[in-house]
Amino acid sequence: MRLTLGFSPCPNDTFIFDAMVNKKIDTEGLSFELTIADVEKLNKLAFQHSLDITKLSYYAYAYVMQDYILLDAGSALGNKCGPLLISKPENQKSKVEDLVIAIPGKYTTANFLLSLAFPRAINKVEMLFSDIENAILQNKTDAGLIIHENRFTYQDKGLVNIIDLGEYWEAQTGLPIPLGGIVIKRSIPSEISKKVNRILRKSVEYAIANPASSQEYVKQYAQEMSENVRNQHIQLYVNTYSITLGKIGRNAIKTLFEWAQRNKLIAKTIEDVFLSS
Repeated sequence: MRLTLGFSPCPNDTFIFDAMVNKKIDTEGLSFELTIADVEKLNKLAFQHSLDITKLSYYAYAYVMQDYILLDAGSALGNKCGPLLISKPENQKSKVEDLVIAIPGKYTTANFLLSLAFPRAINKVEMLFSDIENAILQNKTDAGLIIHENRFTYQDKGLVNIIDLGEYWEAQTGLPIPLGGIVIKRSIPSEISKKVNRILRKSVEYAIANPASSQEYVKQYAQEMSENVRNQHIQLYVNTYSITLGKIGRNAIKTLFEWAQRNKLIAKTIEDVFLSS
């Protein structure tokens, strides 16, 4: 059986999917047609129901939970890994509400957190996450909301941190921040969905046990990144929650949806969001 699969070119995604898509593990008769794209594009493809399985932002999932269900494996969720709001030094002390802010997409968890912390910050410009640092440096925006590997590079460009929105979330909730997860269409038979989750978990476990195995695949999609930044990226975003969400991970995700609903950022959610074991 062939399924369409979307994930981002970021090192944590290529790291965890390498063994699965390159047949380094038994895929139990399944094969995958890949779409590799920025997470906001994947969010929008999910809104169009274009992919059978896809990575997407947890905030975006709130808009498609009627059509997709969350897998237990493959999530980017953890502590001290949230998005950062950055600027040039001269804007660091400005009121966030007065700044023009570059964001990596309306439906990203990063933008959800920014809206939660600063509901009056509405002067936002959407752009590809990798363009945000340069937009600030070129004075196209006053500040920017960075995700992924940019948290390892912004200081080298003379930019400064205004607020760590991951730390804000953790201080408010005591929970890890759910950034992105893997979903599968509810229309796919349950036994196939469980098989996909089983294969993905094995792929994550294989990657963690054999870190050198995925190096070339990761490098292929992150050509502008140094090996050190790639490794830092993987170490930050791939952890035990990537193998299984567990009770704490599920609680964090439910809390995100509850907060989003309470703050009128999403409509009413449903209870059945996790794939049963």
